[in-house]
Amino acid sequence: GLTPNRPAEPAILCRRIYLDVIGLPPTPQQVSEFEAAVDAGSLSAAVEQLVDTLLDSPHYGEKWARHWLDVARYADSNGFEKDLPREQWAWRDWVINAINEDKPYDQFIIEQVAGDLLPDRTQGQLVASGFLRNGMVNEEGAIIYEQFRIEGNFDRMDCIGKAVLGLSLQCAQCHTHKFDPITHDEYYSMFAFVNDTYEAQSWVYTDEQFQKIESIRKKVAGLEEQIRQQVPDWRQKMLVWEQQLLENANEWERLTPTEVDWEGGLNHPEVIAEQSVVILGHPTVTGTFRFDAEPQTREIREIRLEALKYGDLPFFGPGRSYWGTFAISELEIETKLPDSEKWEKVKLASALTDFEHEERELDEFFHHGGLDKDGRRKVGPVSMLIDGDMKTAWAPDRGPILRHTESVAIVRPEQPLELPEGSQLRIFLRMNHGGDGNGRDNQQLGRLRLSVASQESAGEPIDHAARLALETPADERTEDQQAALFRAWRKSVDDLESLNQQIAEAEAKYPEAETSVLHLAETMPRDHRLTTVYDRGEWNKPDREVTPGVLDALHPMEVENPTRLDFARWLADKDSPLTARVQVNRTWQAIFGIGLVETSEDFGTRAPSPEYRDILDWLAVDFMRNGWSQKDLVRTILNSQTYQQSSVVSEEEFLRDPKNQLLARGPRFRAQAEVIRDIALSVAGLLSDDIGGPSIFPPVPQSVLDYNFSKVDYWNVAEGEDRYRRSLYVFRKRSMPDPVLTSFDSPNSDFACARRVRSNTPLSALVSLNEPVFVEAAQALALRILREAGPTTEDRVDFAYRLCTSRHATDAECTAISALLDQQRERLAEGWLSIHDVAFGKDGKRPELPEGVSPRDVAEWTLVSRVLLNLDETLTKN
Repeated sequence: GLTPNRPAEPAILCRRIYLDVIGLPPTPQQVSEFEAAVDAGSLSAAVEQLVDTLLDSPHYGEKWARHWLDVARYADSNGFEKDLPREQWAWRDWVINAINEDKPYDQFIIEQVAGDLLPDRTQGQLVASGFLRNGMVNEEGAIIYEQFRIEGNFDRMDCIGKAVLGLSLQCAQCHTHKFDPITHDEYYSMFAFVNDTYEAQSWVYTDEQFQKIESIRKKVAGLEEQIRQQVPDWRQKMLVWEQQLLENANEWERLTPTEVDWEGGLNHPEVIAEQSVVILGHPTVTGTFRFDAEPQTREIREIRLEALKYGDLPFFGPGRSYWGTFAISELEIETKLPDSEKWEKVKLASALTDFEHEERELDEFFHHGGLDKDGRRKVGPVSMLIDGDMKTAWAPDRGPILRHTESVAIVRPEQPLELPEGSQLRIFLRMNHGGDGNGRDNQQLGRLRLSVASQESAGEPIDHAARLALETPADERTEDQQAALFRAWRKSVDDLESLNQQIAEAEAKYPEAETSVLHLAETMPRDHRLTTVYDRGEWNKPDREVTPGVLDALHPMEVENPTRLDFARWLADKDSPLTARVQVNRTWQAIFGIGLVETSEDFGTRAPSPEYRDILDWLAVDFMRNGWSQKDLVRTILNSQTYQQSSVVSEEEFLRDPKNQLLARGPRFRAQAEVIRDIALSVAGLLSDDIGGPSIFPPVPQSVLDYNFSKVDYWNVAEGEDRYRRSLYVFRKRSMPDPVLTSFDSPNSDFACARRVRSNTPLSALVSLNEPVFVEAAQALALRILREAGPTTEDRVDFAYRLCTSRHATDAECTAISALLDQQRERLAEGWLSIHDVAFGKDGKRPELPEGVSPRDVAEWTLVSRVLLNLDETLTKN
């Protein structure tokens, strides 16, 4: 019943389009070019041309990535008590690039839910699968790892529900949904897809590093081919070698622990498959692991420690440090005979290993001011494992790429251990080579297994990865196992010493990755995780077992024994009644401020029926018909007459439709937090054009940093151009939300956010007037006005308005700003304000000023710029 509004003024519409497509305001020149295009043709034609141009801008991906980061709960820290920093910006870069290249939305979803499972997957697709790993990670002391692994999967289900399906899935975590057709069992059938996974982490290499890695691998492959040519019967010789190893292999009794413990209770070690133990809780930098067992071997001559890979460890481990490495300061053994109450310490005589390096200083990364003020701790050969010195440690680091493999240490007691039936064996692993914090500077061993033998091993141990491969039947060995065996065999042949040395020299040049990504990975069969229904959603109350499946109320999944990749394809299927609509609605919400379905996170039966469901349906079908192109979707909406209306509204019309649900006017609402900051930096000429890369640390009050539970010793405030990067790159610390962005309702990423609230409080005004980034923007804007505008006050006022609002200043506005200038000029002349502090900041250096411009001129216009940057029109998309 409302009459559609008239078309928006070209300059205002131009600004609206810029803010919607790239999240930045246009320059006065860009506005003039658009106005000229309108005069030369038509408004619709000029809009179409402008939209097409901006959709090709690299800043398009930055603007639209922000909406996806909200629902993906992206942050640069882990959350909870310690809220330690994490590296996940490679995934953010992937999102920006995917949106810029207009990756079809169905593929966009598939790669993020299961990119790691795609055939011949690329590094980019692996990075994409970091989507579901953006949730919080608890590293508090004494946590039970499994509890928070399950809690993390509940969060992933919530994310999938809000981001892709638009359903309140979390309601069915505890019981069958009370309103929507989602049963308790169906929830856990979907849960199974994310439950049977590793909490993985992988290195992310640059293109140049990838080229270098491929070059090294080709060289190594060529040298190994030379070995095959030099030894034509290498297969037969390798088979003989394998047989000899099997025949001479020691008979190990894998110890089944009666108790495993981390002294002090900070960790809860867990016994898993194949009698191995994982330590996955608190990332402790120093401490002792204890392993108790009742061995069946009556006479023990060797004790074997295996450091094993595991998918929940960084880069599959076997350690938990930043590099997936570990260091063990001491291995100690005690025994207790059946008729004794006393534990007797065993004296150890020697140690063997499959890999060790020479003694060297501990990396500065692991410096600990309390444990080792003088920096005396060392790492090196396996003998350090039993030397009685807590300042030394065995740390078998083979270097980049090669370090992520199994290792073994074998220790021998001075005298064989005579243990009658009922005797107990206690093994301590003491770790004392971590850093000052409780995080990635730990050097814990993540997964281990302990065994004993009654005989001494023949010769030095071979690469333990090869030893483990020998335990697998030849016809069942994987490609990696075959490669490990070939490597170990060629290293055992004396005649191949020269070629082996060339291979070692080539592999020593592997580059270190610049960053890494958290992602999901499929479990190996031995680590397969069964999924059960959890009674009332309690992690420690498993009930009945379920198999992977989907919601019966939606489209069927025609796959037997489905995988997470099948699940991802089901989510992105054209037959899905929700996926396309949810993305269309989220896009509409970003442009109009409210979705066609207002509850964009919930399309269930309790959601209000959309006023224009036919528009939602039509756009969803058109979206899929056009190859799931997100750019086409944005183009369609922006080229519509509905979008191009003026946002001016009468009081009567506003009262009748305050949220503009009837679409009788153009969108008008305060810009989102990141856009407000970017507008200020952009009009001031400060905004950096750099795209991608690590997050930057903005200035925050020292009191904010001091209030954290864990010391924030990494907050090095960005300087130079980095200080003014887009808000997308501001470091997101969950427990310490950025004061600027939070004041304008940016979420803290604790959970998926499908729509932001818009509050209106005095705190927002205090932020945009006084926070350092806005003060510096005002100072820079003043200089820009004085450099680029005409010489008169009227010229400068009009230029400033064109920068901030995209329109010309009115006569009344020129008069008001002139009066403000006179008032501030008087205050500065009388000394009420410091000219230097206002114009350049207390610590600022005076830049070179335009000819005829004084510091007082800069100070006057800085004060005026503060006003202009806080105009309603500056902060609002009109």
